[in-house]
Amino acid sequence: MTLMTPKEPNKPKALRARRIVLLASVAGLSAFALLAGPGFYRSNFDFGASAAQAADTSSLPHPSSFAGIVAKVKPAVISVRVTIPGSAEPAMMSQNDDDQAIPFAPGSPLQKFFQQFGDQGGQPQAHRTIIGEGSGFFISADGYAVTNNHVVDHAKSVQVTTASGDTYKARVIGTDPKTDLALIKVDGKGDFPYVKFADQEPQVGDWVIAVGNPFGLGGTVTAGIVSAESRDIGAGPYDDYIQIDAPINKGNSGGPAFDVNGNVIGINTAIYSPSGGSVGIGFDIPAQTAKQIVAQLKAHGSVTRGWLGVQIQPVTAGIADSLGMKKAEGALVDSAQANSPAASAGLQAGDVITAVNGTPVKDARDLARVIAVLPPDSAVKLGILRQGDAKTVSVTLASMPNEQQASATQDGSAPRGVPHLGLTVAPAGDVDGAGSQGVVVTAVEPDGPAAQAGFQPGTVILDVGGKPVASGGDVVHALKLAQAQGKHAVLMRVKAGDATQFVAVPLGNA
Repeated sequence: MTLMTPKEPNKPKALRARRIVLLASVAGLSAFALLAGPGFYRSNFDFGASAAQAADTSSLPHPSSFAGIVAKVKPAVISVRVTIPGSAEPAMMSQNDDDQAIPFAPGSPLQKFFQQFGDQGGQPQAHRTIIGEGSGFFISADGYAVTNNHVVDHAKSVQVTTASGDTYKARVIGTDPKTDLALIKVDGKGDFPYVKFADQEPQVGDWVIAVGNPFGLGGTVTAGIVSAESRDIGAGPYDDYIQIDAPINKGNSGGPAFDVNGNVIGINTAIYSPSGGSVGIGFDIPAQTAKQIVAQLKAHGSVTRGWLGVQIQPVTAGIADSLGMKKAEGALVDSAQANSPAASAGLQAGDVITAVNGTPVKDARDLARVIAVLPPDSAVKLGILRQGDAKTVSVTLASMPNEQQASATQDGSAPRGVPHLGLTVAPAGDVDGAGSQGVVVTAVEPDGPAAQAGFQPGTVILDVGGKPVASGGDVVHALKLAQAQGKHAVLMRVKAGDATQFVAVPLGNA
């Protein structure tokens, strides 16, 4: 699922997807933007505080210029140009707003760009070649470079251009759609200038310098500050973005954001924008996430995530109060899947996971992110709260198995032959405040199709495939019917709060 696909039904903390724009650019656009240079905020504003009350900022560093940093890092930043033949994926074509067929999977990032900007090619579908542009940066002298998955997605060929104007062919080593990262490689040289990932996480207020290829204007430098951390924008199950206000636009995708030491703190990925242009709200994949993902892509060409095997839900204020917790933090275990690491370690329904290896768990999404970046076979210590008592449980993670995603059944089991959605349900009449119609989602597998479609505990499913449902068995029957009809997705009518709407949910493997 991409940033430009709404994650419905209920997404109170996520920005509206129609305002989230991926930053890959499309060649042939006529858009142009004048970007302001680095700003330095040195004025002493008087808000009525006396000299004694005012903070002493005399010793704080005030950079006079970013020129030295830019000269150091700019040679490692590249423009990434991809070609996608018009005949690619013919079985997956869909229609844009002008009823012109476009050769991308429904919901893919480049499809969204052509829906917004239109196709400039004017050629017959079978002979069109689509050109896309983004950014990237070398991470080693032998030509390994990082960019976004949505920059190279479906690309037949990849070409990079360096700051000096040299052009090289590149190949895709591996991609990870769930974090929108990709590793590419330029062969034949061993002396490319490169940059390193930062070892420390940035703080809100730190300077940040973005270098990239906005609108095809290679080598563009902008600056700003880190505006916020740990942003969840509804892009996927592992959202943990850094928010920056350095102006970035389409074409900056995959480009680096640097600290004042010239280290990469994040990879530019998306912007929040009513118009499609920069309004000073950009989102970066943190360097700590990128380092772990890139290492796996380099070693294996793909990413294998740690798997705990629990269905979890948020700790609400009411749950925290009932458990005697001071704050609504952690992840409440709804169930431990059979034959999972969690089950082997003795985790039980009602346990609250409060920490992983001593690091506090903020909420259910935080737990999913932390476990997912750990490699399989990792030994971890979970801090849990069980019936008011704090305990530590040792768990050895396994590889995340797609075939073990939980299905939509009343008791959470996964019957053979049923498509996996990754959620459990209960009759609405059995859940206080849920009404009498439909079934209520009681838990969501963090990495399942339902989670990626935006389902959350408390969502009420009214119809599945046009048929009213009143139990887990009804849902299972509707899923089997959709599968027997050869459908790849099932349409559900859902209710979240007072809003009712339809959501198409992909059918996972049985």
